[in-house]
Amino acid sequence: MDQVTGTPLSSLPAWAVLQRRLFTEIEDAWRQFSDRFTEPDGRLRGQLDLPDRDGVDDLYEPFFNWPAFYLLGGSDDVLAAAKRHWTGVTAQLTEAGMLTDEYENGYDWFHQGESLLFFYGLCAADPDDEAFATRARRFARLYTDPERGNYDPVANLIRAPHNGSLGARRGLDDTPRPYAAPADMERYGLPLEHVPGIAAWSDLADPANADAMSRAMQRAAAGDVVVNLASTGLVANSWLYDHDPASADWVTRYVEGWHQRAAANGGLVPDNVAPDGTVGGLHDGRWYGGHYGWTWPHGLPSIGSATVVAGLAAALVSGDDRHLDLARRVLDTVLEHAITAPVSRTPYSLRGQWNARLGAEVDQPALLVPHRYGRSGWFDYAPMPLELPTWLWWWSRDAGDRARLDQVRKGLPASDDPVKPFRDKAEAGHEAPWLAFLDGQLPDYPVRALSMALGQVARRVALIEAAAGDPDAAHLHFWQRVNPVVTEVLSQLVTGTPQVLYNGGLPFAAVVYEDPERGRPGLPSDVAALVTGLQEDEIAVQLVNTSTSRTRRVVVRPSRFARRRLVGVRLTTEHGAEYPGPSTAYGARPGTATVEQVPTTEDGIEVLLPPAHRADLVLLTAPATAPAHHRSVRALRPSSPTEE
Repeated sequence: MDQVTGTPLSSLPAWAVLQRRLFTEIEDAWRQFSDRFTEPDGRLRGQLDLPDRDGVDDLYEPFFNWPAFYLLGGSDDVLAAAKRHWTGVTAQLTEAGMLTDEYENGYDWFHQGESLLFFYGLCAADPDDEAFATRARRFARLYTDPERGNYDPVANLIRAPHNGSLGARRGLDDTPRPYAAPADMERYGLPLEHVPGIAAWSDLADPANADAMSRAMQRAAAGDVVVNLASTGLVANSWLYDHDPASADWVTRYVEGWHQRAAANGGLVPDNVAPDGTVGGLHDGRWYGGHYGWTWPHGLPSIGSATVVAGLAAALVSGDDRHLDLARRVLDTVLEHAITAPVSRTPYSLRGQWNARLGAEVDQPALLVPHRYGRSGWFDYAPMPLELPTWLWWWSRDAGDRARLDQVRKGLPASDDPVKPFRDKAEAGHEAPWLAFLDGQLPDYPVRALSMALGQVARRVALIEAAAGDPDAAHLHFWQRVNPVVTEVLSQLVTGTPQVLYNGGLPFAAVVYEDPERGRPGLPSDVAALVTGLQEDEIAVQLVNTSTSRTRRVVVRPSRFARRRLVGVRLTTEHGAEYPGPSTAYGARPGTATVEQVPTTEDGIEVLLPPAHRADLVLLTAPATAPAHHRSVRALRPSSPTEE
């Protein structure tokens, strides 16, 4: 492999020091979480009380980004702990009757996508682990094999909104009961808007109406719904191991089926399909009203995420980015109905999230798009979730996708503090300042964002320490609220990638690193990385060895899953530098910066970084000619790894 050497530093950049400090603090914090809240076999402490089909995702979510941290450069211990926790939680949920053959019995794909982030991350982190590879293939067959009961190959649909290891499940619960929803569900409105005699939430106070709503929901819970598109991520994850043509065909055929339904609906994807393949067949012909669809409960966040996940999965297995058109049309449609108003003046059902993200800016005018569609047309206005147009542009680098992204960015309220210290369970929401940094408009973003991330870790640790005993089953979300592993900022800065889509996205990356000394993925100890530019064929990267005494080597490659291939490197070097120079000098004498272009036929470049050295690279890339894959680094592993 070609090798280049860094240039000496007269001072260490603050961002590099902060980045390495963040790695150190996360390492301490996840151990504290694990010691406090989990058993030796990895399961979470506490007695589970799961009276219905909900809850599986809540036990996997506290660990969703631990494999991602390992891939960035976290310790071998965090990967081992992540596997132990996945295995322990899986056993715990199996004992609770929620899983069969290690997979969820059957639930909606809004929540299944959340559950599977942890699993997808483990598959990417260690593709040589045959146990997880076997699971990936077995789980995918739940959908590609019609005999498993989830998929109807004739109608090209998934047979029910709730599906999984037990096949298409009947209704929405094993034991139907009157729809006596908690009071905090009122903000989402009626689950079905066309049940006779039920026109408002208050009508559900009548026991007869609550029973009628329950029966109507059970009847409508059949056939396909648009959020099931997230299942394509499960099949694509399996395909990454061996490029099984049948898996690729299933992904593209299933996505194409929804493309055809959208075309027949004027371009916008409908949200429900009856078992006979008829759009609206269970909703009196209405294209809206399906479970986790356009009307209830969230609309755009769930539909947008499912269509983006599916578009990326289909583009991955086929190489055809036209599969993104389904999601593009979703975003364009709601933008066509946008208004300008402050978030504080809209009755948006999830406004609390935007209050936390925007702070005082909730009172400033913003571009608001409708998130839902119902009997009265478009409603539930709020800013567009920025991760949706960000992922489309990140994948395609298409001018149209960029224009849409910029339109949404410009519609956000004006801010004096674009790097706000908030964190929700998806650990996303800082796309706008990151994109501004990539555009050269916010050069101090790395320092500010890493400082913020350190604060996030500190707050989570404080919450862990303040917890009075072990949480009980009434607080299933507690563990995810205090997960101290922080990866959004690291993913942005180190790999040039947005935070993974929370409802089932695969763990893509623009840039990946390997430690040749230890033969494993991620940054070596002491090395910090900063992606400073993302263009269609160029990725600008800075590398810094923060050690003052140890030489480090790091391999840099474009793209996890080999979507892009390396064709050359543009390297900034110094000629005539005197380092360290004579002791009589007040400082080292800098050289003259020059730019050299190095062609390569290798799939990566090795960078040699002596103590306190940096390297400024531009990776020159082209579309990959070989299929994407889960890349193993086992062949790089030396017989005697270097000890720290």
